[in-house]
Amino acid sequence: MGNIIFEEEDGIEKVTINRPKALNALNSETLKELGTVINDISVNDGIKAVIITGSGSKAFVAGADIAEMSTLNSIEATNFSRLAQNVFSQIENLPKLVVAAVNGFALGGGCELAMACDVRFASKKAKFGQPEVNLGILPSFGGTQRLPKLVGKGIAKELIFSTDMITADEAYRIGLANKVYEPEELLVKSQEFAEKVMTKSPWGVKLAKACINNGLDVDLEAGLKYEANSFGLCFSTEDQKEGMKAFLEKRKADFKGL
Repeated sequence: MGNIIFEEEDGIEKVTINRPKALNALNSETLKELGTVINDISVNDGIKAVIITGSGSKAFVAGADIAEMSTLNSIEATNFSRLAQNVFSQIENLPKLVVAAVNGFALGGGCELAMACDVRFASKKAKFGQPEVNLGILPSFGGTQRLPKLVGKGIAKELIFSTDMITADEAYRIGLANKVYEPEELLVKSQEFAEKVMTKSPWGVKLAKACINNGLDVDLEAGLKYEANSFGLCFSTEDQKEGMKAFLEKRKADFKGL
């Protein structure tokens, strides 16, 4: 795993894209490594939350690897897009919290990677953008689908069509970034948020995440039905019994994810 660094501490897995000389650009090899890491996390009950960031101070991920893309034919380009889409969908649907700690440039595939995470915390030095149409292509790692859901259709079209790069503060204003921190605070605040979520019911977080993700792709009635069924499923868990008992006993709940 030469392009990914992963380290676990106290139930939080920090995943670092580690190609600093290429500003952490995503090539096929890196995407495959990232997919393997996410798959391993999905079956590791000891890992409760994930933080994804980039190596160095300049870039989270500056985009897809243009040197590799420039050699692709149409079929190979479609396969490259599907590879990234599948890995990012793994991240989006991981039944655990995933925080993007955006420490620098999040452009193209980097912005798309951040959008696949549950929340995006940004350094004040971070820059976001979708510059693909400058290259005669379009966002193909999920950008045309996830960006409108986060910021609205009009702003998504503006960003994609213009290729404008925006600051962390502007990303926060339009809803692309959840929080903006000083660079030295970014990982600390990301970890603090992960630790906070880890005190909540794992079942509650997991099922709420599934409800939110699925609800965006169906009509209201179908979404409400999924929500009601998920709510009912909670009542088959020890978490629900512990959470309500703790509330009635006026104490902090001790969730086990059971």
